[in-house]
Amino acid sequence: MGLTVLAAGTSVPDLILCVIVSRMGKGDMAVSSSIGSNIFDILVGLPIPWLVYTLVPRLPGTVTIQTNGLWKSMVVMIIMMVVIVAMVHCQGWKMTR
Repeated sequence: MGLTVLAAGTSVPDLILCVIVSRMGKGDMAVSSSIGSNIFDILVGLPIPWLVYTLVPRLPGTVTIQTNGLWKSMVVMIIMMVVIVAMVHCQGWKMTR
């Protein structure tokens, strides 16, 4: 339940921003904001907690989280990111209808 609230708390501001910017007629900014936040999450949001986890010594009460499917999810996200950037690049870095 907590993760769902956390996910909504980080996604709703992005959604509101994209709607406001789109209504102002700047659809490029809305798309770049949504793509940029996902790229930031993949390149910064995932690695930093793992870096801290590996650098900080284990405390006696530390909870270990199983991550059996994490690699699969990361590979899918990175592939999606590469495909989106490639598609935008093929369009000459311009949005089309």
